[in-house]
Amino acid sequence: MTDVATLANRLIAAPSVTPATGLVFEVLEAMLAPLGFAVYRFTAGEAPDGPVENLFALRKGPQGSKHFAFAGHLDVVPPGDGWTSAPFAPEVRGDLLHGRGAVDMKGAIAAMVAAVAEIPAGAGTVSFIITGDEEGPAIHGTRALIDHMRAVGEIPDLCLVGEPTSVNRLGDMMKIGRRGSVNVWLTVEGVQGHVAYPHLADNPVSKLVAMLAELDARVLDEGTDWFQPSNLEITEIEVGNPATNVIPARARARLSIRFNDLHSGASLSDMVAAIAEKHGGTALPIVSGEPFLTPPGAFSAMVAAAVEAETGLVPEVSTTGGTSDARFLKDLCPVIEFGLCNATMHKRDEAVAVADLDTLSRIYARIALSALGG
Repeated sequence: MTDVATLANRLIAAPSVTPATGLVFEVLEAMLAPLGFAVYRFTAGEAPDGPVENLFALRKGPQGSKHFAFAGHLDVVPPGDGWTSAPFAPEVRGDLLHGRGAVDMKGAIAAMVAAVAEIPAGAGTVSFIITGDEEGPAIHGTRALIDHMRAVGEIPDLCLVGEPTSVNRLGDMMKIGRRGSVNVWLTVEGVQGHVAYPHLADNPVSKLVAMLAELDARVLDEGTDWFQPSNLEITEIEVGNPATNVIPARARARLSIRFNDLHSGASLSDMVAAIAEKHGGTALPIVSGEPFLTPPGAFSAMVAAAVEAETGLVPEVSTTGGTSDARFLKDLCPVIEFGLCNATMHKRDEAVAVADLDTLSRIYARIALSALGG
């Protein structure tokens, strides 16, 4: 096994189903401390969303030097059943390293550690922004890390998030932005009664159906130069009525909206609330994140040049896919996501090509050196 694969092996072997705490952070700290990083670990939040552990590691460069940050998460989704080998007992079979988190995203964090080992301390300031709460509610993770970084005055000039952005081959895509996300819980109250006497009841299901039909028919936009069209999806309808002859007293539904930068979480929440009120219902929105865009420029050119130098590919710039913690980090500095192939993330028998780990570490080292002015 290569050095990067060995690092990934150690991280995968530390179970860290979200929210993550403890051993996996100890493993990462043991990797970073010998490289000259001052490591600060803290927990935030309480059950049911926590506690969540976070890590901020900093290696200061010369006075006035640039600050480049690597960001990511050590928590993983539950492995589920049916794995060929134990999900937290990493195993190399053929050219692939198997284990939960191999792709998303312990493999990328291992590549980051290997990269900074090749970067001279005098090149500039380098930091690691690592949370244990990306795969979960993301309430007590990167947002708490940002608060800490602001409090200590350590704001990076550029940040690279190691999400698995590649599709068919390592290096074929980077993410320069992401759509925002808002979930809305809808409730319609009625009056329970016998179905044979509807005039003595008030059926909330009919109102909910009309409400959902209007929302489903709404075209939010046609997309932009960099973003695909926003979409509103009905993700749950719940009445909970076991009786065939009873008009229920309440009906509920849930929406999920992924939206581009033509909207905000607040504007969409207000739109849904107005339609809900029109049909006699209420809406409870929770905005998970706003859309962001790092316009193509010097930073994306650095990433593209590093990728092309190591793979021969020029990565496509994209804003597709789900959300990531870059939606918070964009408030600190320009942020781009680049990482491994995402075909097996969140799947049974998650696996990464060992050769890709080596290549990714070299790409990360090139990006960091360019960002630091080297």
